[in-house]
Amino acid sequence: QVQLVESGGGSVQIGGALRLSCVVSGYILSSTCVGWFRQAPGKEREGVAAIYHADGSTYYADSVKGRFTISQDNTKNTVWLQMNGLKPEETSVYYCAAMSTFREGCTVVVGAMRFLYWGQGTQVTVSS
Repeated sequence: QVQLVESGGGSVQIGGALRLSCVVSGYILSSTCVGWFRQAPGKEREGVAAIYHADGSTYYADSVKGRFTISQDNTKNTVWLQMNGLKPEETSVYYCAAMSTFREGCTVVVGAMRFLYWGQGTQVTVSS
């Protein structure tokens, strides 16, 4: 069983930056994939980025490439999402989630439904 707790959300101006953290605990396998998702009111949940626990390989949605960075710390129990150049349309609740998969499967393209474990979410608001 895996538990995830997000933090680091807040309010920033357009073009600002935030760093979100996801503390992962419980039974963590080398095959664990941790993804970041966001969901605005009335919108579908959107995959943002993912990282594969075993080797740190990463995936990014096209919309955030070059601006967001997902990483894990040396202890492998915290996943970070550094978000730069934030846009108002990226105002959302951001969630981290986990699943077990192989390296090539560690992508949010597979859909949120594949991620079995979810954090509570953290609000990110980007103002003009």
